[in-house]
Amino acid sequence: MTPHDVIPEALVNAALSLDASLSRADLVFTFGETRDPTHGDYATNLALTLAPKLGQKPRAVAEAIVARLALPPAYVSKIEVAGPGFINFFLAREERAAVLARVVAAGPRYGRANGGTARGTKVNVEFVSANPTGPLHVGHGRGAALGDAIAALLEWTGHAVTREFYVNDGGAQIDKLARSLWARVQQCAGRAAEIPEGGYHGDYLKELAAAILAREGRGFADLPEEEGVSRCRAIAVQSQRAEQDADLREFGVRFDVVFSESQLYREGAIDQALAELARHGVTFERDGALWLRSTAFGDDKDRVLRKSDGTYTYLLPDIAYHRHKRERGFARAIDVWGADHHGYVPRMRAALRALGYGDDFLHVQIVQLVRVMRGGEEVRFSKRTGEFVTLRDLFQETGVDAARYFFLMRRGDAQFVFDVDLAKSQTEENPVFYVQMAHARMSGIFRVAAREPAQVTADGVDLGALTMPEEIDLLNELTAFPGLVARAADALEPHRITGYLEGLARIAHAWYHKYRVLGEVEEAARLVLARAVRQVLANGLTLLGIRAPDRM
Repeated sequence: MTPHDVIPEALVNAALSLDASLSRADLVFTFGETRDPTHGDYATNLALTLAPKLGQKPRAVAEAIVARLALPPAYVSKIEVAGPGFINFFLAREERAAVLARVVAAGPRYGRANGGTARGTKVNVEFVSANPTGPLHVGHGRGAALGDAIAALLEWTGHAVTREFYVNDGGAQIDKLARSLWARVQQCAGRAAEIPEGGYHGDYLKELAAAILAREGRGFADLPEEEGVSRCRAIAVQSQRAEQDADLREFGVRFDVVFSESQLYREGAIDQALAELARHGVTFERDGALWLRSTAFGDDKDRVLRKSDGTYTYLLPDIAYHRHKRERGFARAIDVWGADHHGYVPRMRAALRALGYGDDFLHVQIVQLVRVMRGGEEVRFSKRTGEFVTLRDLFQETGVDAARYFFLMRRGDAQFVFDVDLAKSQTEENPVFYVQMAHARMSGIFRVAAREPAQVTADGVDLGALTMPEEIDLLNELTAFPGLVARAADALEPHRITGYLEGLARIAHAWYHKYRVLGEVEEAARLVLARAVRQVLANGLTLLGIRAPDRM
């Protein structure tokens, strides 16, 4: 148990003892590390938030809470009430250093299963889900890194997570893809053919058309047009999905389930969704079309489900798909969508409310577009696509580690400029290099000592010898890691992990440069500290799907 576990629970118990009418729901407060060491190691505003409910002054409430706190003996050296009613905690030296034993004992599991608002919940995380109409672009890459890291955070906090990719293999875009490929086949056979309006012009379809004729022979181009288009549809979807899968595997992203829109039709899920909406009395006919009464559930206007010509809008398969997720037993569905889908969120929420689902079922994480810069100028497109920079182009130039880390440095819904030159640089200005170098430096200490990190334990070591300011800072940072993982998982914000790693690396670099380890009286304790810092850096990087190298 860490201070993040023990102290907040003790605060809750002390506060509840103040008044029998109080419940846990009344206790909304913050607890965390202080920025100023003169204010202790941790602080809380519990008394300030509770005072209005009790009709008392915050300082009086704070003093009453402190008087009732039940903490393990020698856990804190001092507790003080400060300012208008903050409660500050100063950890005992032994307790501060005890984190090293916890890190060493837990190893790769340090930081796991110590939080989350609903541990054990079955969660579906759907991300990337790019239409199979062309190569993945850098925006897809940002969504891939974000979705994968969100899934990892939830796994680390004890949730049962399924990573899912949804294939939109129906609709007008796939038809345009098929007809674009058929036109390329005709062109490759030496015939005049035009790409349809709104079709796909990238060179990747020229490559695919050439491959088709090389495999099938020129007779393929002589097929009746509709048969040729039909075969092009199947070939194009299969080819683009295979390419997308290959890119994502190399990018370090795996999926447990690949679910296609066509499966919804094969399994009758579309008709089932329509029937359920009808049972709820939320559909109506108008002008020959079938509508969803979505305004009754928070949408700004009612939405068409089935058009007057009998075809379905995009909304109906999406409703059926999310209903299918619920039928598969998922308590939460987390979707990572591109910025162009921002306006689609309210109607999707309204549709699920119409089915009787609570707002806690669906969470949509919006991912903003990425601008790629090189040499101070924007890189606008790939030669292969003629339209955008592909994910593969990017990570082949910068490396997978840098690409993933850079995508995760900011909130997904924040605008982002990807600086290729910075991502490739091997300097302290490059954050991923900086963090990985900290891990490599901790590893280097053990190479010089001719010892394996696993051989170093905290058993019998006087960890109280770690008294230098940087050492205290490192101990505090190591203590904070499990709580940080839990909060990042609750908020679905992997960028909190990159910020933490950079802060830990900054202190580790300063400690490495300022103090000797080997041959000093503090050697045993400092070796344990180096092992623990190395472990937590590795755990954080691994969580994000990034390597923790021993040498740079």
